[in-house]
Amino acid sequence: MNYRESILATLRGEGTDFLPYVPRLDLWYKSNKTRGTLPTEYKNATLFEIVDDLGVGYHSIVPDFLDFVDPLDEVDRALGIYRLRTLPYRTVLRGIKRNISYEGDYTTVEYLTPKGNIRTRVLYDDHMKKAGITITHIVEHAIKSVKDYEAAAYIFENAEIQPTYDNYLIAKEEVGDRGVAVAFVSLAGSPMHLIQRELMDYNLFFYELYDHPEELKWLSDKISIYFKRVFEVVAKSPADIILLGANYDAKITYPPFFKEHITPNLKAGADILHKEGKFLLTHTDGENKGLLEHYVDSDIDIADSICPAPMTALTLAEVREAFAGKITIWGGVPSVSVLENTMSDSEFDAYMEDLLNQAGTGDHLILSIADTTPPDAKFSRIKKISKLAQQFGRIKP
Repeated sequence: MNYRESILATLRGEGTDFLPYVPRLDLWYKSNKTRGTLPTEYKNATLFEIVDDLGVGYHSIVPDFLDFVDPLDEVDRALGIYRLRTLPYRTVLRGIKRNISYEGDYTTVEYLTPKGNIRTRVLYDDHMKKAGITITHIVEHAIKSVKDYEAAAYIFENAEIQPTYDNYLIAKEEVGDRGVAVAFVSLAGSPMHLIQRELMDYNLFFYELYDHPEELKWLSDKISIYFKRVFEVVAKSPADIILLGANYDAKITYPPFFKEHITPNLKAGADILHKEGKFLLTHTDGENKGLLEHYVDSDIDIADSICPAPMTALTLAEVREAFAGKITIWGGVPSVSVLENTMSDSEFDAYMEDLLNQAGTGDHLILSIADTTPPDAKFSRIKKISKLAQQFGRIKP
């Protein structure tokens, strides 16, 4: 049984020959490659070659946000719009003009629409490159006040979505049997989540939620037109797993907010995918206390990047109990555990023994380092987890 087969079997609640271990190594690899600090035996190796040599699965969930063909493909990132080489859809903006300027590490985009103009600015510097980060940082958000709502709504309402299934098939072929190439929709789990995480500063968003709730709902409804168009296209793609939403936290996307503004959209997406025989994945890498029941209510299939104590308040056992076999956990190993400055070797060994005891029978679990393997991870621990996963034994349904 290869990793692709074992991942899909895990999602279906079927038995597997081993506990799948699919660590996210892309940022670790990019950072160490840039710094010249890859392990000696892998100095000239590709990430695929390292994964194959380690005998682990290839993590293909969060995309490389610099994996585009044309530099203009990334300029709308501050709107939460991505055009990546392997995405199964492409967004084309209609009825607007863009003024794009570059200054050092900054990219500024001004959007000229019939409803007014808005401006964004992002940063991508050497520090981010050395850390392996591929997504730019928003330093100026599109919406500064309620006066910008109509221009933002116009952009999304008039966006055209084109299927690019051949692009996705490139990713699927590259990953092969090493894993499952997850199709990307959005880092936002809903239109309101997009406004919160991309279009506005967090402080402004919560003021607007209080001061202009009706106007904010109007904007969310307009953006939902775009979300529906994207999801309709991606749901028909050749992908088995679709990513919708990421980076939740009990304080920012607090339980009542999640229930009202994110759960309905995830559930609607899950209903569409389940009819197509596909799975919905959402990236749950923050503090999840109070959110687990809402993940279950959302009918998602995969909670990606679950990060347990000591980095968050919840243990792996508590998350598994709450999910009760309804949701597959992808993750489970906190990133601090592979860092020498937070755990000694003996502490790491004891932690992993306890963690795998909490895993119970291992059903509905794809082991991975959450959120990602840090650049300074002790490489022998990455290998040790692989050995422990193999020793875990067969997974019985």
